[in-house]
Amino acid sequence: MLELLGFYDELDTRSGQPNGSIRDAVRSVGEPDEADLVAYLDAGHVLIDVMEGGHDVITGSVHRLSSGCSSLVTDGTWLWRQDFPHYLETHHVSLPQTFLEHVRSLNHQMPAIAVAQFAPHYDETMPLVGWASAVPWRSTATTLLPEPRTANSKVQFDAAMLAQDRSRPQGSWGKRRKPRKA
Repeated sequence: MLELLGFYDELDTRSGQPNGSIRDAVRSVGEPDEADLVAYLDAGHVLIDVMEGGHDVITGSVHRLSSGCSSLVTDGTWLWRQDFPHYLETHHVSLPQTFLEHVRSLNHQMPAIAVAQFAPHYDETMPLVGWASAVPWRSTATTLLPEPRTANSKVQFDAAMLAQDRSRPQGSWGKRRKPRKA
């Protein structure tokens, strides 16, 4: 079975998620190598890509991984939601020591996944996270290779949101405007 990372109660409609409440995991400071950990999580292999929009369950704000936030990502050993890196870099959520040791032993580099060894773990784990319909593993690939992925950093996303807010007339596209005189 894959280890589960960041499956919090607040991120799912089903109660009793494996990692409990996200509020219990929030810390004031992160790991010394937090930026490398976030980059590692951002580079994971996407298993299930979900088209949806979400928000930060703590602040209510939109964040850089709001689109497709509950898509599932893996490194072959651990499974996490696509928005988990946001919670790590923004709220410094605690990480299991075994995960930290695993990533650091890989020098923060996403590994390739041998599908023959991975598929049984995938099949066993998906029903536990609400994706029984995704079983069995159907890919014909023999190896999943890490692909270069570009994910905006929190700083880049915040700067883009600020620029977008500045370019909106009256601060919001949602406000009705007075009709122009003809």
